[in-house]
Amino acid sequence: MPRAPEIKSGQVIEVDDTQYVVKSVTVSSPSARGAATLYKMIVNEIKSGRKRDMTFKGDDVINLADYRNCTVSYLYADGDMHTFMDSEDYSQHTLSAEELGDQLPWLSEGLGGIMGMMVNEVMVAIVLPQSIELKIVECSPGIKGASASARTKPATLEGGVVVQVPEYIDVGEVIKVNTETQKFMSRAKS
Repeated sequence: MPRAPEIKSGQVIEVDDTQYVVKSVTVSSPSARGAATLYKMIVNEIKSGRKRDMTFKGDDVINLADYRNCTVSYLYADGDMHTFMDSEDYSQHTLSAEELGDQLPWLSEGLGGIMGMMVNEVMVAIVLPQSIELKIVECSPGIKGASASARTKPATLEGGVVVQVPEYIDVGEVIKVNTETQKFMSRAKS
């Protein structure tokens, strides 16, 4: 089992039978003699997605969770349950709307390129692709002759996500959006 200095961001650790994804590690070296170097980790609990800070000493032993990532596609919603299919072995896994949280509006049937996080062969979370192409279902009419650097307007996408788009974009167009920043990137290539 690794010690705190060996833990890197992106790894999954297990503390008190709960799995966490390590988002960042900050090293703090106190100036007092004999004081231990501290490793502050910002982690997200896998099941709930809650953010938490944890601090470990350099000689603390940390359990790594048994996990793997696999590529999945979103299939369909059945009530509050959402089904994904593993792209390698075609097995199906479900997550509840509560487990998906903020990621839910980004999902559309057939969306691929999603990473599924499997802990003990049970899918516990997903990581969306960095960018997704979605159709605009509602926005004010486009303005002819508006430049690319001009003002923006709100546009509602499939799934209900609202993003700011340039004024020249119109209803029915497919755009590329960054899922992390929720910002317009470009028109989708046709």
